[in-house]
Amino acid sequence: MSPLRAGCYMLAAVLLALTQGLGMNLISANLPQIQGSLGATTTEATWLVAVYMAPNVSLSLMLIKIRTQFGLRNFAEIGILAFVMVAFMHLFVNDLQSALIVRFFSGIAAAPLSSLGFLYMLEPFPPAKKMNVGLCLALTNISLGAPIARLISPALLDIAQWHGLYLMEIAIALMAFGAVYLLPLSPQPRAKVIHWLDIVSYLFIAVGFGLVAATLVLGRLYWWTEAPWLGEMLAVAVVSLTCAAVIELNRKSPLLDIRWLASREVLHFTAALLIFRIVLSEQTSGAYGFFQILGLQNEQLSVLTWVILAATIVGGIACAAIIKPGREPAIHMVALSMLIVGALLDSRATNLTRPAQMYVSQGMIAFAGALFLPPAMASGLTSALKKGPQYILSFIIVFLTTQSIGGVFGSAIVGTFVTWREKIHSHALVEHIALTDPVVARQVSQLAGAYGRIITDKTVLDAEGLALLAQQATREANVLAYNDAFTLIAVIGAIALAALIAHVTFGAFAKRMSSSPHPAVS
Repeated sequence: MSPLRAGCYMLAAVLLALTQGLGMNLISANLPQIQGSLGATTTEATWLVAVYMAPNVSLSLMLIKIRTQFGLRNFAEIGILAFVMVAFMHLFVNDLQSALIVRFFSGIAAAPLSSLGFLYMLEPFPPAKKMNVGLCLALTNISLGAPIARLISPALLDIAQWHGLYLMEIAIALMAFGAVYLLPLSPQPRAKVIHWLDIVSYLFIAVGFGLVAATLVLGRLYWWTEAPWLGEMLAVAVVSLTCAAVIELNRKSPLLDIRWLASREVLHFTAALLIFRIVLSEQTSGAYGFFQILGLQNEQLSVLTWVILAATIVGGIACAAIIKPGREPAIHMVALSMLIVGALLDSRATNLTRPAQMYVSQGMIAFAGALFLPPAMASGLTSALKKGPQYILSFIIVFLTTQSIGGVFGSAIVGTFVTWREKIHSHALVEHIALTDPVVARQVSQLAGAYGRIITDKTVLDAEGLALLAQQATREANVLAYNDAFTLIAVIGAIALAALIAHVTFGAFAKRMSSSPHPAVS
């Protein structure tokens, strides 16, 4: 392929990844700004994220077989056309109810785009480069949607609020639509691989994964033990996934090889990816959530977002330069070390901390995120190929599931921990606030001074001062809670790093012992 044509395929991959990434992140990054235009509370607006994720987390499972049976060309053209049509539907949304319906279909339509962006990035590379350079650039490309969504959101919201967010998405989707039709992917052999039991199993899996994703998004807002319907959703999810597992365990050609997925090496791989997603939530949920409680919006965080975007791109390029078979543990150790250092730096934040103080730490975390995923996927694919081509589908499902549900799971853990610690710190701070304390009385008097010209009643004035002091205490409690979360993430990363070092050391020792000559037995 000529350099010009290769560049066109890579540009098409960027357009497809941006289309998918903006569709996922434009809402989650701007919930406080769009809830007013939809007439919703923050909790109600969060349902927009839940209904998007519910179908999106499981669709990749069937899309792989659909692509094999009906052809890659048809899959690409129909997938991008469906997304363009759903994107236009956003322009006719004016209330929460219609927005929820459109977001559900948007989650369905966006599912093919991540795989298309992945395939278009791999297309121009020769086979020898697909599993190193191509893989690193493809995964880095897919991760660019979140920071770019935060960078362009303020200007789009100024144009037309909710509708303004989707004018840019429609424009990029139309460009991707043209690119898909002008630049066909290499055809792949078709095969009739869809069995009617695949559809039955998928429906159970879709219900299970969808309910789990929705519960993880909404659980910390309605609180896990306060809303009975959260438990009911999880119960239905467990039953649905159990039914799917029973069906798959009794099939000769299962959609998912449950026995292989339950093997020690796959469970180890899955746990490693989930832990990484939890640790990476320090950036996606921790840092941005911290600045949000300090009153900063996307406009004030633009330079920090540029730093994260640049570090992600540099990390992907660096990974492409150094990745080779056998280097995966060393790369993962470096990535985890950077994540730990970044989280520890952030754990010293105060109410005076601003984005400039987190440029280094967040840049390290973004670099580490781009460094971690490609070696993990490369080693997993190699392991699956050794078992046979039929195991590739099961591996891809594991990888995609840990990235989609794992991301939601990490955000739920960080959000829940912050809420819990904020209540503890708030109680500890507020219980010492009493007007009989001279220090407290002086602080209340100073805060109430701003209303002294308007309010003449001393009791009402003191009440206003106490309210302002309580707000400061709540802010300080939130700052302390986020510091605890950053520290917890650093501890989790340190445990994962220690486990990885122990695993590598034990493996090397066992290999040396097995290869050493044994003395002859007389």
